[in-house]
Amino acid sequence: MSALPVRLDRGGRDPLGAQLSGQVRDLVSRGTLRRGDRLPSTRALAADLGVARSVAEQAYDQLVAEGWLTARRGAGTFVAADAVPRPTPGPRRAAGAGSGLVRLSTGEPWIDPRHRAGWRRAWREVSATTPPRGYDDPCGLPALRAALAERLGRTRGLVVEADEVVVTAGTTAGFRDLLGVLRAGPVGIEDPGYRAAVATAHAAGRAVVDLPAEARHDEAALRGLAAAYVTPAHQHPLGRVMPADDRRALLAASRATGAVVVEDDYDSELRYDVAPVPALAALGRDRVAYLGTASKSAPPGLRIGWLVPPPGMLDDVVRQRGVVHDVAAWPAQRALLTLLRDGWLDAVLRTARRVYAERAARVAAVLAPHAVPAATSAGMYSTWLLPQDAALSARDAARRAGFDLPLLSDLCRTAGDTGVVVGFGGVDDAELDRALAAIGRGLGG
Repeated sequence: MSALPVRLDRGGRDPLGAQLSGQVRDLVSRGTLRRGDRLPSTRALAADLGVARSVAEQAYDQLVAEGWLTARRGAGTFVAADAVPRPTPGPRRAAGAGSGLVRLSTGEPWIDPRHRAGWRRAWREVSATTPPRGYDDPCGLPALRAALAERLGRTRGLVVEADEVVVTAGTTAGFRDLLGVLRAGPVGIEDPGYRAAVATAHAAGRAVVDLPAEARHDEAALRGLAAAYVTPAHQHPLGRVMPADDRRALLAASRATGAVVVEDDYDSELRYDVAPVPALAALGRDRVAYLGTASKSAPPGLRIGWLVPPPGMLDDVVRQRGVVHDVAAWPAQRALLTLLRDGWLDAVLRTARRVYAERAARVAAVLAPHAVPAATSAGMYSTWLLPQDAALSARDAARRAGFDLPLLSDLCRTAGDTGVVVGFGGVDDAELDRALAAIGRGLGG
């Protein structure tokens, strides 16, 4: 066989052998290399890549041990596995049914292929575990709640007991739980902001009041509201971190008006410029309902998150969930428990932060000559402020290249912000490079 389509980064953090085995593993899992294909000899591969033969031997030995390759004496090394589905379930091409466009989504994570073994191990453990006979605890698996409580204290500065944590089927499910027990009244939601939160509030029969995303939410802003939905650690989609003074003002307004603050802490662990900002709930447990999710580290199709209601709302939330059996699926809970126990989520986040930091820099290199960053890059997307006509040109150029680039204006209701929101978690490096080249052309680069 001819040389493999791999590229080694001699300045990277990972050893060359690990880079090579990872890329070959990915070629097999994606179906680029198929069962029975013959690979180059280690001598030929090493010569082609300009590395020592021991690098190629180490990579092949690792992949043979894992079952991806097989070595036949006197014949060579062959692919021994079939392509496997990508570990991120759910549609990625979401610009309309059948559009064929790859969406540069702000919510789909990148998961290093080297972590697939841990993912599969978790589900094997699920299959070997006896499920509960009936409906489970309405708050979720006790062991999972204990693991989440420990994690919240360790990573978010939010010290809670296991029985204060409620396992949900994702962020919007936790928000629905809260909407069902809040006092009567409209809900304030940041604008621009999370469209699913707006849709969830409307579906629950709540009116929505737009809260300017970058304004201080004082007593006047919260008066008459049942709740205020905010993303203080990484405002979605502008990316701003809520300043300390604004946090204190928001909590004071909540106490003065009785409006509950709903904190959506969707990607706080993905900062790569500074340490994660502590949760707002850590400053005001009595006023803040905390929402977390696994969908920015585990595949979003797992559909699992967690809610920590203010103590005064916990009993009402539990009672309501018990009546409607609104519980996250047991297999997903059991899998997440294993992933937490084995350190899988922490490992995924560590590698993702490195990848996102590098991708954010590549996005900035293309966008910075034409646009203004809305905030310091963090997480799996960055937002760039542009006149609407320039943003439309970038979007149209991206579409011609096969990509759906979200517009900032699409995330606004009454706000007049314009620009583009470049998600780089749900694509691979080659896709990102093609998308950025198209965006650059659309902006006149």
